[in-house]
Amino acid sequence: MTDSSRKPRVLVTGASRGIGRATMRYLADKGYQTIGLARSIPGDAQPDEQFIACDLMDLEGTRALVSDLAAQAPFYGLVNNAALAHTTDLAHTSVADMNEAMALNVNACLVCMQALLPGMRQARAGRVVNISSRAALGKPNRTAYSATKAAVIGMSRTWALELATDQITVNVIAPGPVATELFKTASPPGAPQTEALLAAVPLQRVSEPVEIAHAIDFLLHPLAGYITGQTLHIDGGLTISATRL
Repeated sequence: MTDSSRKPRVLVTGASRGIGRATMRYLADKGYQTIGLARSIPGDAQPDEQFIACDLMDLEGTRALVSDLAAQAPFYGLVNNAALAHTTDLAHTSVADMNEAMALNVNACLVCMQALLPGMRQARAGRVVNISSRAALGKPNRTAYSATKAAVIGMSRTWALELATDQITVNVIAPGPVATELFKTASPPGAPQTEALLAAVPLQRVSEPVEIAHAIDFLLHPLAGYITGQTLHIDGGLTISATRL
């Protein structure tokens, strides 16, 4: 596929770093036309990647931007990856923290999906991958983050039911620890908390962003059309580690 107008279009949010950045590059290499939304455009953007600066916390501005993009040509895929993670304990979690996390982690997903939905329905084809987290199962000092990432799972299951007759699949990836810039800052190599985390992971390592991107590509594939409403935990075995005790 050399003509970009014939490539399936995929929108990726939070696309400038970490999982989003790896997904942009991986999908572009697989032949998709990737359009990424992020607060800033990365300095290593390639000619086959389209980045658009967007404040996803501005929900109506995001709706207008994504609607304009969808009016230019329909989208085959949507990867809702952008997220905000407050790291406060229960006693210090504010309503403002909850509202901010809800706006980006959940409501921005809704706005992007609604903007792309008419085109997917008309084409009777679509793939949606929403990024949740293992923290949806519970994680200390993550009240707002855990709550909203659990909401992503419930929301996705509902979308999967509503959109099945349109041949649009909706699935969730829930990563465990991933070697992103933010993770490396919060969990420096050799630090006691980092060593404790690695000891808890059966595979004894963290994931690389490209491993999450590979799973996203799998769920976008046309042959994944019978998979919908599912949550795939990519966490090195953390979600089953208690069974070893």
